Amino acid sequence: MKIYKKPYLNQKHSNGVIAIGNFDGLHLGHQKVINEAKQKAKKNKIPFGVMTFEPVPVMFFDKKIKNHRINSIEQKMSQLKKFKLDFLILIKFNKKFSSQHAEEFIKNIIFKKTKCKYLYVSKNFKFGYKRQGNIRTLKRFEKKYRFKNIITKPYKKNNKIISSTFIRNKIRSGKILEVNKLLNRNWSITGKVVKGQRRGRKIGFPTCNLKLKDYVIPKLGVYAVKVKSNNFYKNGIANIGYRPTFKGQNLLLETNIFGINKNLYNKVISIGFKKFIRPEKKFKNLEHLKKQIKLDIKQAKK
Repeated sequence: MKIYKKPYLNQKHSNGVIAIGNFDGLHLGHQKVINEAKQKAKKNKIPFGVMTFEPVPVMFFDKKIKNHRINSIEQKMSQLKKFKLDFLILIKFNKKFSSQHAEEFIKNIIFKKTKCKYLYVSKNFKFGYKRQGNIRTLKRFEKKYRFKNIITKPYKKNNKIISSTFIRNKIRSGKILEVNKLLNRNWSITGKVVKGQRRGRKIGFPTCNLKLKDYVIPKLGVYAVKVKSNNFYKNGIANIGYRPTFKGQNLLLETNIFGINKNLYNKVISIGFKKFIRPEKKFKNLEHLKKQIKLDIKQAKK
C-alpha cells in the first residue's frame, strides 16, 4: 500500500477507483463502501485506493470537541492495509484545505491530481468550503470533470443506519458487544503505558495505565479486555474511570493483564474491549475493593 501525504498520484495509481471519507472507526458501513469500490477496480482492472482526512474534520472546525475518535490515525491506517489497497491518500485537513469550494476540490484534487475514474462515497459525505458540498454537488460535476460518482447505500442493522455517530453513542453506553459486531473486531484503545501511583501493585493487581487522548470515552467501569503488544496477546481486565476509592481526579484506563507481571512503562499496547462487566463505584476500603476485583476477574474469564 503506497501512502500519499499529498494527492499527486503517480501514473501507476492514477485513473483508478477511490473510496473517499473520514472512515472513523472503519465500521461495517465503511467496509461496505471500500469493498464495493474494490470490486469495481477489480472488474475494470484499474488501481484502487482510499482518500481520508487527518485530523477528523469536525474536530478541526470545533476545537471544543474532545474525546471524539473511534480509532487513531495509526489504527485507521493499519486497518485499511487489510483491504489490500493499492494506495492511501492521507489529506492534511487544515485551514487552506478546508477553504476550498466544492468545485475547487473536484477540479484540483479529483480531476487534476488523482485523475479518478470512479469515486465511491457514502450518502452523507460532505466536502469543500465549510463542507457545503455533498453528493448532489459531485453528481453535478461528473461530466465536466470526467469521473463517475457512485453513492453506496447505507449499511443498516435492525432498520437503523450504521454510522460513526451511532457507534460512538454505543461506546458511551458501554454496549461493547454491539459495537464489536458493527466494527467486525474488538474496539480498542492504543497508547503508551504511563506511570501511575502503583496502587494496583500494592493490593496485588498490577496495572498498565493509558491516557485516553482523543478517543471517545466509553461508559465508566470495568471491562473484560484483550491486550496486544509486539510481544504478547493476553486476556485481562480494565477499569476506566477516576478511581473514586482513591479520590482520583484524572480519567485513566488501568489494565490488569493476566499472566504478565513486568514493567511495561513506555511500551505501546492496545486494549481491545470484549465486554462490559460493571459500572465504576466507590468502595468503603481496600478489602472490599480487592474482593470485588477478584469477582470481576472471575467474570472476565468466563
